Amino acid sequence: MRRTSSLLAAILAFVAAVTVAMTTQASGAAATRIMPLGDSITGSPGCWRALLWNRLQSTGHTDVDFVGTLPPQGCGVSYDGDNEGHGGYLATNVANQNLLPGWLSATKPDIVLMHFGTNDVWSNIAPATILSAFTTLVNQMRASNPQMKILVAQIIPMNPSTCPDCAQRAVAFNSAIPGWAAATTTEQSPIMVVDQWTGFSTSTDTYDGVHPNAAGDQKMSDKWYPPLVEALSGVVQPTVTPTVTPTPGGGCTATYKIANQWQDGFQGEVTVKNTGAAATSGWTVGWTFANGQRISQLWNGTASTSGSSVTVRNAGWNGSLAPGASATFGFIASWSGTNTAPTPTCTS
Repeated sequence: MRRTSSLLAAILAFVAAVTVAMTTQASGAAATRIMPLGDSITGSPGCWRALLWNRLQSTGHTDVDFVGTLPPQGCGVSYDGDNEGHGGYLATNVANQNLLPGWLSATKPDIVLMHFGTNDVWSNIAPATILSAFTTLVNQMRASNPQMKILVAQIIPMNPSTCPDCAQRAVAFNSAIPGWAAATTTEQSPIMVVDQWTGFSTSTDTYDGVHPNAAGDQKMSDKWYPPLVEALSGVVQPTVTPTVTPTPGGGCTATYKIANQWQDGFQGEVTVKNTGAAATSGWTVGWTFANGQRISQLWNGTASTSGSSVTVRNAGWNGSLAPGASATFGFIASWSGTNTAPTPTCTS
């Protein structure tokens, strides 16, 4: 009897251990691992990460795990603060010293949020040199995870008192990022450009001309959120074709804007607004380019093209708009000679 009881206890203990292991493994497999990568703007303390984490949690994106070899540094709220925001680091040094592979090996991210290059710009390193380092880092990310999703920021403005030329250097660097991203992105491992520049003021959104204050942290979080949700939808959510039921009183408008332009390329933004009396369950925006422009990358929507005609439909998460609500999608495109802004149409 005693032997039978001991055997039963051993079996129960084994079953319990296996159950815990399977539960832990399933939980770990479900979480998408996100690495915030950069310098002190990301990590010291980088409170935009706290705002972003809590917004994800409050909007149902709970199966995420912020990862990094560095711990959180305060911010006064509870959040997942692991990160790779190394104060004072240059992207060029991280690439030249081969630092990233060790961080990737330790944390195994699925998505990287990269706001990097501020210290390189401050050090008067040429944009082409910085972007060459970015290519090295991207290749290392893809070696770690061939399906890595990479969100690369056009850095926030900088105007430190000790560097009068930094403001214009940042403009030059940011202008070069979209073209580099378009040439480096792949279908398996896309690079999404996140415009952290537009609407950010060094006088009101930083405390020293470089590092964000509370207002700046909020703006950075707000800029990261839509493309990160889009990346998450491609990593952890199954593809679902929604059933769209027309709603009475529906209608929408689309406003086209050139957010940034450089030689041979530009970044566009289109804001869709529900002007109807009922919520939309989906929207479609269309326009025709007049000057041979060609889209190479688009986020927060699904695009199809036929010659000069472009059609963009909502992503899986931003098709439902309450009356008066709006959603924005962006894209990178080429142009030559003339870049006339088209007049888009919108249906819902």
